[in-house]
Amino acid sequence: MTDGREYTDDYDEKTLYIPGPTEVREDVIEAMAQPMFGHRMDRMTDLYTTIVEDTKQFLGTDNDVVVLTASGTEFMESSILNLVDEDVLVTTCGSFSERQADVAERLGKRVDTLEYEWGKAVKPEDVREALEESDAEYDAVTCVMNESSTGVRNPIEEIGDVVAEFPETYFVVDAVSALGGDYVDIDRHGIDVIFTSVQKAFAMPPGLAVCVVSDDAYERELGKDSASWYGGFQRSLDYYDRKGQTHSTPAIPVMLAYRKQMKHMIEEGHEGRDERHREMAEYTREWAHEHFDTFSEEGYESQTVSCIENTRGIDVAATIDAVSEEYDMVFSNGYGSQLGEETFRIGHMGEHDAESIRALTDAIEDVAGL
Repeated sequence: MTDGREYTDDYDEKTLYIPGPTEVREDVIEAMAQPMFGHRMDRMTDLYTTIVEDTKQFLGTDNDVVVLTASGTEFMESSILNLVDEDVLVTTCGSFSERQADVAERLGKRVDTLEYEWGKAVKPEDVREALEESDAEYDAVTCVMNESSTGVRNPIEEIGDVVAEFPETYFVVDAVSALGGDYVDIDRHGIDVIFTSVQKAFAMPPGLAVCVVSDDAYERELGKDSASWYGGFQRSLDYYDRKGQTHSTPAIPVMLAYRKQMKHMIEEGHEGRDERHREMAEYTREWAHEHFDTFSEEGYESQTVSCIENTRGIDVAATIDAVSEEYDMVFSNGYGSQLGEETFRIGHMGEHDAESIRALTDAIEDVAGL
C-alpha cells in the first residue's frame, strides 16, 4: 500500500518535455486566479460559449464541440457507449489503442481488433479489408491518431475516407496527444468523433476534455436505447443549445485558462501550430538518427511525441534523473512493459519550439556522454 506523503510546496521547477502535461504560459496560469462565480450565472454562459466557439474556429470545424471536466479517457469510454450497440472494430498498435479495446470489452461490447506490432502504423487498406470481409456489422471503428507509447502517427485522414464508404459505421479518433499540434481536417475526412485532453498539445493545465461530434454521431445516439450519462452527446449538446453551459458543474478556473490559451492558439492559427510542431518533430528525429534511432515506422512518425530507440543501451532511468537534477528538464522513459529501457520519449508539443527542444537534447548529450 502506498504510504501517505505530504505536499510541501518545496519543489524545484522543471521544464516539461514529457508527453503531457506540458509547459503552460504564465498568463494562462494566472487566468485561473479569479474570484469564483456560479456555474449557472450569465458569466458562465459567456465563458463556456466563448471557449466552445473559439475551439470550433481554431479547428475549422462546423461540427459540435463539447468541453467537459474530465480526462480524454471520458470520451474514450462515452463514444463507445453512445455509438456502439454490439460490434466495434478497434485498431491497435500500442498501449493507448489497446486501452480502447479494453474499455470497449469492459463495457460489454463485442470487440474485434485489427492488431499491429508496436511501432507500426494502421493501414487504411487493412481497415477496408476488415470492414468488407467481416461477418460482424460494426457500429464503429476506432483509431488513435497519435500513439504516444510508440511515437506513431496513424493516417486517420485516409482511414476516415475508407470508413466513410460504410455509412452505418462511425469513425472514432483518439487525438489526445496530437490535436492542437498536428493539423487534421475533421469535417473533410468523415471523422464522427475526435477527442483530446487539454494538457497535451493545447498546452493548458489538466482538467478538461474536448470532443468534436458530427451530426451523424449525435443522431446515432438519439436512436439508441442507452448511452453515457456524463459524456452523452445529446445531454451535453442539448444543454448547450438551451443554456450555453455544461450540464454538470465544471472546473471553472481551468475553463478560464482555456479561454486565455485558445486566444493565443487562434492568433497562431491551426496551420501555424502545425508548422511549428513539424519543425520540432523534424529536429528531434534528425537528432535521434544521429545518436540513436527512432522506434516508429518510417513515414508514420508522430509530430508531437518522438519515441527514440535506445540503440546505445544507455541507462534511461539514470539519464532522466541526471537531466532533471542537473538541468531541471524532464523527459520520459519508454511506456509500458514492452518498451521500458528499450526506448525513451521526448514530448515536443504545446508551447515549445525547436530551440527549446535543442536545449533538452544538448542536456541529454552532456549527461549521456554522446
